[in-house]
Amino acid sequence: MDSKGLNGGIYQPLSPEGIETIHDASLAILEKTGITYETGLEETVSMLADAGAAVDLEAGRIRFPRQLIQDQVPKAPSRVVLYARDGKNDLDLTEDKVHLGTGGAAVKILDLETGQPRSSTLKDLYQLGRLVDTLDHIHFFLRPCIPTDIPKADYDVNMFYACLKSTGKHVMSGVNDEEGLDRIIDMAAMLAGGEEQLTAKPFISVITSFSISPLKLCTQSTRIMQACNRRGIPVALSAAPMSGSTGPMTMAGTLAQLHAEQLAGITICQLTQAGAPLLYGGIPGMANMATMGYRGGGVECGMMNAAIHQLSAHIQVPNYNSAGLTDAKLPDAQAGWEKAMTVLLGAMGGSNYMHHSAGMLESMLTVAHEQFVMDDEIIGMACKVLKGIEVDADHLALDVIDTVGPAGNFMMSPHTMKYMRSEYFQGNGVTDSKSRHQWEQGGSLDARERARGIARKILESPETPYISEEIDQAIREKFNILL
Repeated sequence: MDSKGLNGGIYQPLSPEGIETIHDASLAILEKTGITYETGLEETVSMLADAGAAVDLEAGRIRFPRQLIQDQVPKAPSRVVLYARDGKNDLDLTEDKVHLGTGGAAVKILDLETGQPRSSTLKDLYQLGRLVDTLDHIHFFLRPCIPTDIPKADYDVNMFYACLKSTGKHVMSGVNDEEGLDRIIDMAAMLAGGEEQLTAKPFISVITSFSISPLKLCTQSTRIMQACNRRGIPVALSAAPMSGSTGPMTMAGTLAQLHAEQLAGITICQLTQAGAPLLYGGIPGMANMATMGYRGGGVECGMMNAAIHQLSAHIQVPNYNSAGLTDAKLPDAQAGWEKAMTVLLGAMGGSNYMHHSAGMLESMLTVAHEQFVMDDEIIGMACKVLKGIEVDADHLALDVIDTVGPAGNFMMSPHTMKYMRSEYFQGNGVTDSKSRHQWEQGGSLDARERARGIARKILESPETPYISEEIDQAIREKFNILL
């Protein structure tokens, strides 16, 4: 089953009136309350002032007239294509087309052999990319873990190198600084055949966490965001308020604040470079009010992230958001129900680019090889829901029913043979549907152990050479590649 780019939009937690009310509230927030900023953004602040924003340098406050937002936001493309080098997994982000993939910045991984948590490494990132490359229902590879074993100076280029070497799917990640961004673009251009070819069909994109909620611009991420705008590299405008701590306790209040942050970010991008490709990057979350930590598995996260697509669609900008998080520490039943709920709600909502959808545990602190396999199954099931039930003459099977007749059996019907592998979701093998006797003969394995076996088999298979020896040598001569 081709699960990529199916149409959602069948779950809408916000009414049309609710969308308009939140949008209007967000414009009021920007006009009355405004945003603040870290030091080092003098050029950006000056650009906004020249465009008509009310800047109070003494108070460090920028207020946006509604007309400024209304003039600039429509310049953002309503369709963004994130390309894949394998030629099979291009992501057409527009309207209600749904794509799900990895994400996060985990610093721990459950070791595939011992099952125990340890620090994640550059090799782990590479191996996870190989795993995702093989799992059909994970549509893109957003760096899911942080290589903790390499120096910061070499982080950006090595992280992107490991991703690009391991998979032909689209690669996205954040970067640490503008120098790192330059290196990444230079390396990707070597793979593309030049920077012009790269920007024509970008197979990399960058997360820019420009907003520190509530309502504050981050200097480094904003500068990286604008540098990407100028060079034609698509960006996701990541902002992640937690209701109860960095956003209001209520869902509507958190959405209004987040929508305001997104409108400000989109305006900055379009003033920097009109038509710059970007994704509305709202990631509403929840604070655990008992610990004040992040709570990733609540069903309300699924509801709010589905609402994000409605808000982004209202201003006709494709969106990036979140699904598939869990507070569970292991790939267990809790992980299953928390992930399935938010993935299904996000997919049914029509979100264009849902990251975190595979592999994540412990509220984004940990990943596990086997969890990627299990989540591939969950994503596939969610996408099957989007396909709906096909009704035509052949699927109604009236002639078949008449031929088999009352008290007959459809088991050996040619019609059954025709549809037995396409009508129902087949999965990747991790779901067990055998009899108890067959299950016991196979070792009585639970879902986690079955998934670990699938992951091992994938990683023991020959590696796909996504970077030729010649280009690899040229990259290594130019950059300090550590993999």
